[in-house]
Amino acid sequence: MKPTDAELEILQVLWSKGPSTVRQVHDELTKTRDVGYTTTLKLMQIMQEKSILGRTEEARSHVYHVLIGEEETQKSLLDRFVETAFRGSATKLVIQALGQHKASREELDEIRALLNEQLNQNSPD
Repeated sequence: MKPTDAELEILQVLWSKGPSTVRQVHDELTKTRDVGYTTTLKLMQIMQEKSILGRTEEARSHVYHVLIGEEETQKSLLDRFVETAFRGSATKLVIQALGQHKASREELDEIRALLNEQLNQNSPD
């Protein structure tokens, strides 16, 4: 699944808030940028047609919910990004990311643990 940037914004709202009406999603989106209500409505209708969102009717309101997983979507987007921007090299991605953004001690510990896990999986027994 390869959602557009606008679709991804809607997905992020629904992943964090859970099932929501168009009004609720729109109110969240307008906290960070100017977007029309009808634009949000149309996007969510298109996302339903694409089986990205599901819709139920509750008390005369349409409530939308996500049909695709957040982690699965992130993996798909990351795979595409690594392939196109870094020619498939995870190493280049990590070097670029760490070179451009300062990681906290906790983040570095998490990265170190992941690297150790990878090394242990790849070492001969």
